[in-house]
Amino acid sequence: MKKAELMFIPFQAVGHIVSMIEIAKLLTHRYSHLSITFLIIKPFSASAADAHIEESLRAASAATAAAIKYLILPPPESTPDTDSVSLLTFFDLYVAAHIPSVRAAVADLSSSLNSVPVAGFVLDMFCTAMMDLAGELGVPSYVFIPSGAAFLGLLLHFQALRDDHGVDVTEFHDSDAELAVPCFVNPVPARVLPSVVVEKERGSTSILNATRRFKGSNGILINTFVALEPHAVNALKSGTIEIPPVYPVGPILNLPNDAQEQESSIISWLDDKPPSSVVFLCFGSFGSFNPDQVGEIAHGLERSGQRFLWSLRKPPPPKSRLVFPTDYANPEEVLPSGFLERTTGIGKVIGWAPQLAVLAHKAVGGFVSHCGWNSTLESMWCGVPIAAWPMYAEQQLNAFEMVRELGIGKDIRIDYKLDGGGLVSAEEIERGIKDVMGGESDMIRTNVMEIKEKAREALSEGGSSSISLGHFVEQVLHNMEFENS
Repeated sequence: MKKAELMFIPFQAVGHIVSMIEIAKLLTHRYSHLSITFLIIKPFSASAADAHIEESLRAASAATAAAIKYLILPPPESTPDTDSVSLLTFFDLYVAAHIPSVRAAVADLSSSLNSVPVAGFVLDMFCTAMMDLAGELGVPSYVFIPSGAAFLGLLLHFQALRDDHGVDVTEFHDSDAELAVPCFVNPVPARVLPSVVVEKERGSTSILNATRRFKGSNGILINTFVALEPHAVNALKSGTIEIPPVYPVGPILNLPNDAQEQESSIISWLDDKPPSSVVFLCFGSFGSFNPDQVGEIAHGLERSGQRFLWSLRKPPPPKSRLVFPTDYANPEEVLPSGFLERTTGIGKVIGWAPQLAVLAHKAVGGFVSHCGWNSTLESMWCGVPIAAWPMYAEQQLNAFEMVRELGIGKDIRIDYKLDGGGLVSAEEIERGIKDVMGGESDMIRTNVMEIKEKAREALSEGGSSSISLGHFVEQVLHNMEFENS
């Protein structure tokens, strides 16, 4: 079979890069005629997760075959002003500023590929500015959505409302409206809509412009599977909105295989606990709280009487952009007096956590989560129900889908937003923990275990995601032959 090279351009965030690396590994493992080169755009600030990304790339390089290569692009000659535009608009301009270096990199790679043609660009949803370059070079472009089908459907719906019907979608911000959205069974409360979609200052224009570009791509890969989001996937494929072929290929996960990780003190602590007896609290790469909220969480945990494992992170300095939380040198400085002593043997407060390894442990029975899509997929893969506490991005929408649409989670506060959500009380936290860990969650736990099995079926030979991935490769090869004819 004719060999082909794909260029992957991920967004400069760990979750996005890791997901794209995993799908690249899957592609090159199953299709030996494919090779992939990652063109890595470094974060605009050295403090903006440089170390996290470099560590992810080192780990990926050690774990991936020679069919996958990684090239870190040089910084652009100039960068846009971060203070004059929204963060999403800045990202779009920052990605576009790398077009000359990507053009040069593709030219260099093409001359060294021994006649292996470049079959296309696979672009993260925040890197669609590169579609212009793909057109210039005469190669197809494909978009990778690291979120779910329902989120993609909502973006397409709102882009159509704005561009085709003249609706000012920012009017939905902070409204009490409930909206009919084709990819959701139930009306969607405006208060769970992503801020980036309905707030101008958050980048509504940028995200909807990017969504419009999705429609000009040659195909859209989504990190989901049909059995998890059947209604949303069917809505995308219904033809109501004219879009290119959609390929649900998930769940794409970075499954743990590091023996040292399995032998960590965290895993050892869990080894002594009864099955499904521990609630795990973890809030993602940017998840951290002020001291008042930390106190409420601590009191809620004590009041619940539940065994717990709590990933507690220190917030970055105020008004810093894209700076990750760090571990506390001494968590007692922010916890209520005597909390650690009173919960000895019952709970464990940690910093960074090997999240998927923890969720896979038999002792973990519930997950208090920010509902980032990767975390949501990980909880489903491990059969652990979620107590939803969303914070930013599309997490409120994810929480709504998990709790209201699919019945595989409970909510603590489904419309909470980190930058204005107020204080979540100890009582709310206690209730959420008891809801997800108690006997009343038996139906939810049953639903989650069914999804766990269906996730594995989707990726197995003959499963929906495996078939979808094959259809994507067929399209790549067909488009390559068409372009070269």
